Amino acid sequence: MKSKAFYSLLAVIAFATVSDQIVKYFIETGMDYQQQIDLLPFFALFRVHNDGIAFSMLSGFGDTALIALTIIVICFVSYLWWSTASTRWISRLGFALIIGGAIGNLIDRSLHGYVIDYFLFHLPSWSFAVFNLADAYISVGAALVVIEEIFVWLRDRRTGGGQTGKN
Repeated sequence: MKSKAFYSLLAVIAFATVSDQIVKYFIETGMDYQQQIDLLPFFALFRVHNDGIAFSMLSGFGDTALIALTIIVICFVSYLWWSTASTRWISRLGFALIIGGAIGNLIDRSLHGYVIDYFLFHLPSWSFAVFNLADAYISVGAALVVIEEIFVWLRDRRTGGGQTGKN
């Protein structure tokens, strides 16, 4: 069963990474830097470069440190995926999305020295941080892990069980 799950992991990672890189290629080659293309009254494409990680945190760390940090995170999340019971498929899907998104941003940082961001939610007097598809995969993946943990905790609390979800 582990081999089937492993191939599923690879498929999700490949999908997340490839789809992220395809969109980034079209953004990078088809838009000027800081060009905004409004798609909806509250949503636009807006090409920028992020020297840090999420919401430009750690931008002063430098490429080498951020690449190393990203590799450590990928290894840790891979360990979490591997050590999580196969019945916890929602968490495992979440871990795979996190890994795929992290690899997508790692590719950018390794090739360009920055991450290409392009999604912008905004209102006339407010805007959210610009982000990319890899960031969305990471966020959705983290949300899936948290949601499953909450449901497992509630189930265990209701039944009085102490299952940890590990093999």
